[in-house]
Amino acid sequence: MVTDPIADYLTRVRNAQMAGHRIVEIPASNLKKRITEILYEQGYILKYKFEDDTKQGVIKIALKYDPINKQPAIRSLERVSRPGLRQYAKPSEIKRVINGLGLAIVSTSKGVLTDKQAKAQNVGGEVLCYIS
Repeated sequence: MVTDPIADYLTRVRNAQMAGHRIVEIPASNLKKRITEILYEQGYILKYKFEDDTKQGVIKIALKYDPINKQPAIRSLERVSRPGLRQYAKPSEIKRVINGLGLAIVSTSKGVLTDKQAKAQNVGGEVLCYIS
């Protein structure tokens, strides 16, 4: 039983990259689907596909690597808010990741957004993770 599905999602992606896999399969949820869409929009993954099976569904993610030196596009995935200690931030308090080169994913009242989108819409929320 997984008690923190977002940490499980990030760990599966991190482990697949360290092992050099091209595709990773993750059990689906609406929150994980939105995080996957954000990673695709920001250019951290090649493509993704949502597949429905009998119960929950699966997200298949094609990971992105640098063609020259075979380094993964995602350098680090860091879980910020966790079940034991939730981290909330106002729009002005959302930290910049690597001086604006990375991104933070924030769960707001207007949906799951990147840090820049949350600041533009002037909404705060739970900071889920940092990606660079």
